[in-house]
Amino acid sequence: MSATKSPNRPRTDKAANAAKTARADFEIHHQRIAPGKRQQIEIPVAKTYDHMDVTMPVEVVHGAHDGPVLFVTAAIHGDEINGVEIIRRLLGSRRINPRQLHGTLIAVPIVNVFGFNRQTRYLPDRRDLNRCFPGSATGSLAGQFAHILTSEIVAKATHGIDLHTGANHRTNLPQIRGCLDDPATAKLANAFNVPVIINSSLRDGSLRAVAMDRGIPMLVFEGGQAHRFEDKVIRTGLAGVLAVMETIGMLTPQAHKPLAEDHDMHVARFTKWVRAPQSGCLRIHKHSGAAVKKGDRLGTISDPFGHNKETVYANISGIIIGQSLLPLVNNGDALFHIAGFDDSDAVIDSIDLYDASLGVDQSPA
Repeated sequence: MSATKSPNRPRTDKAANAAKTARADFEIHHQRIAPGKRQQIEIPVAKTYDHMDVTMPVEVVHGAHDGPVLFVTAAIHGDEINGVEIIRRLLGSRRINPRQLHGTLIAVPIVNVFGFNRQTRYLPDRRDLNRCFPGSATGSLAGQFAHILTSEIVAKATHGIDLHTGANHRTNLPQIRGCLDDPATAKLANAFNVPVIINSSLRDGSLRAVAMDRGIPMLVFEGGQAHRFEDKVIRTGLAGVLAVMETIGMLTPQAHKPLAEDHDMHVARFTKWVRAPQSGCLRIHKHSGAAVKKGDRLGTISDPFGHNKETVYANISGIIIGQSLLPLVNNGDALFHIAGFDDSDAVIDSIDLYDASLGVDQSPA
């Protein structure tokens, strides 16, 4: 006669330990995502005049294994769309597998949905969303957007990356900005692996400021211009986000690193804008990424007849990290953004090495 199995048989130590260490669901906006799963969520943020709902699209990839919680945001300024494509490629990458991921990725490709749909930087109330954090549930439209992002996304994260481009009619050399006095932020900045890093002070009301106030190390990636998808910038941003995820333990490092590993990263000592000395038509002689010496000719401004010429000179030595793209300028307009380094030639060499490495395939599956 066979022995009868006890229905209350105690679990083995192995089973008990597994139960204790089981990873919890990730909760966001009243929804739960199980470990090893990914889910798209629409977070309501406002209504239009005709009473249609406006939602902020979010995708959560909740890894099967414990680890950090990283948010990656784009289009806080609605016309800065390189970051939208960076996140699209990130979410489509074979490397973002929830069954293998350690931790949780919160991706918000379009924060300012109003501005994105209208192809403009601002919200309908003409406010800059990145000056309205942490916001308020009962404040202005911008304040309510900021409050939702702060409470639903930032409050749940351990790390953050915000993706930007130059403002309208400006372009930026791919660069990282962060509070490098904070060791955790400096570690992320170095991990992102772009040649140019700006030690940037916090601005009141910015997403970066509210994250740092909560002890969350965060980077801002700047690259390219508004209203454009620029493949070089997009691949740079994608490679950087993946490298950060490796560094903080979310992804297993790849066996074969891209050539970008061979370049050095350089922290700017300071930055300074060169402004138009008069109004007129600008002819540009130096472009973003060029090394300049103080006193070098950057451009020439003249009237429409070609008379009354005035030369625009570099006011410091360094690398042009941003510039205006408009040929029509007013007296005092910001034209060229120059970053000062200890060794500008070394920065140029690193930029060249990095550009050569962008042949590495970072395309989605």
